[in-house]
Amino acid sequence: MKIIKFILFALLMGFSVNSCKEEGRYQPEGGGNPPGAVSNVTYEPLFGGAKLFYTIPDDEDLLQIEAEYVNERNQTIMFTSSFYSDSLSIFGFSDMKEYTVNLYAVNRNRVRSAPTSIRVTPLEPAYTRVANSIIVKPGFGSLVVDWTNELEQNIYVYVDFSYTQQGTTYSFTTVFSSNLETDRRFVNDLNLSQSEPVSVKVRVKDIYDNITGDIDKGQFVLLEDIEIPKSNWILPNPNDSIGGVPMCFGDGLEGRNSKVIDGIIDRGDNLNFLHTQSRGRTGRQADGNMPWNFIIDMGDYYELSRIITTQRHSGGLANVDRGQYYQYENVGIFRLYIWDDATNSWEGPINEHKILQPVGLSGIEFVRLGEAGDMAYFYPDDPQYTKPTRWFRYEAYKGFGGNYTLDDANCLSEITLYGRRANR
Repeated sequence: MKIIKFILFALLMGFSVNSCKEEGRYQPEGGGNPPGAVSNVTYEPLFGGAKLFYTIPDDEDLLQIEAEYVNERNQTIMFTSSFYSDSLSIFGFSDMKEYTVNLYAVNRNRVRSAPTSIRVTPLEPAYTRVANSIIVKPGFGSLVVDWTNELEQNIYVYVDFSYTQQGTTYSFTTVFSSNLETDRRFVNDLNLSQSEPVSVKVRVKDIYDNITGDIDKGQFVLLEDIEIPKSNWILPNPNDSIGGVPMCFGDGLEGRNSKVIDGIIDRGDNLNFLHTQSRGRTGRQADGNMPWNFIIDMGDYYELSRIITTQRHSGGLANVDRGQYYQYENVGIFRLYIWDDATNSWEGPINEHKILQPVGLSGIEFVRLGEAGDMAYFYPDDPQYTKPTRWFRYEAYKGFGGNYTLDDANCLSEITLYGRRANR
């Protein structure tokens, strides 16, 4: 039988082999004699688990308390706690049914006491709660997947999707891992016409290998957009105001405003980005670093759908190091605006977007994410086009520093807009 251990509370104190003559509870005694049993066990139900309360036996060489149960896959799931604690939380239950949990006192010779059993009935586990909350919506060449995970437990969302294109049926699976309270992910690059619907099913799994069955979300017809050509784009001069908002000064140091719309991203060896040189707000250096605004005259009227921004890299000639991706000097939070001819003013912010900061990646993985750029919808909750507009404004609001609280971003490599030409 497979035994899976989950250590919730570990001892922080270590002792050398030469400590065998120490006095007190840390000196193993009794050889193979088991300690006394755990007693007075009660519990409080948790979501997918239970918190156990008990009385610890009075044994000088007691090391820890262990609690274990057998799941539906005949795996023994174990949790441990120090002898300092008189409670222990256990998780991993797959359903809201009764389980038998055995508790053991364990001494420093790893000898267990007789088991003390208790029957527990957990509340609904996190993975099924997440599964019941999943909403799938059609996006622009993509699927938008939303869910709620109020317990903030680690889960995996599987999106199984299939479609038929030119008589051939294709099936794929995309997996997202998350522990955020609310999350939104995209299944991107689905180049399907509106005559090619995509069928979607979802599954959710937790870290204890509990998984739901397939949940059918139906068929969706994806929205279509195109990359707006940059050949006709015009930039205001730095500090020129459009509707009372000044165009940023991005020509500081190695930077140039023109680099943001040239279709070339910064790769560390080409210095292809703007640099405000800490001139935010009105463009004067004394006014601080953020926010600053990048304004584009698209040369014609478009209905906008989404934006892809690319950060400054400057990570070395080999382009394998993280460089500055998702950290200092780059924009972590930005806002989107369009010009409204009817009111002769800026409309927005239509959306405030936070670029999630990846963790646990290698340098090359950071590079691949950074070079792909970060996408945001103008209307993420209800994917659609903006009203027709000729002018677009990107407001750099916060950097990544201090958990998105610092005004430490003064660079941007590229802006790419998507949508469709407006009928006027």
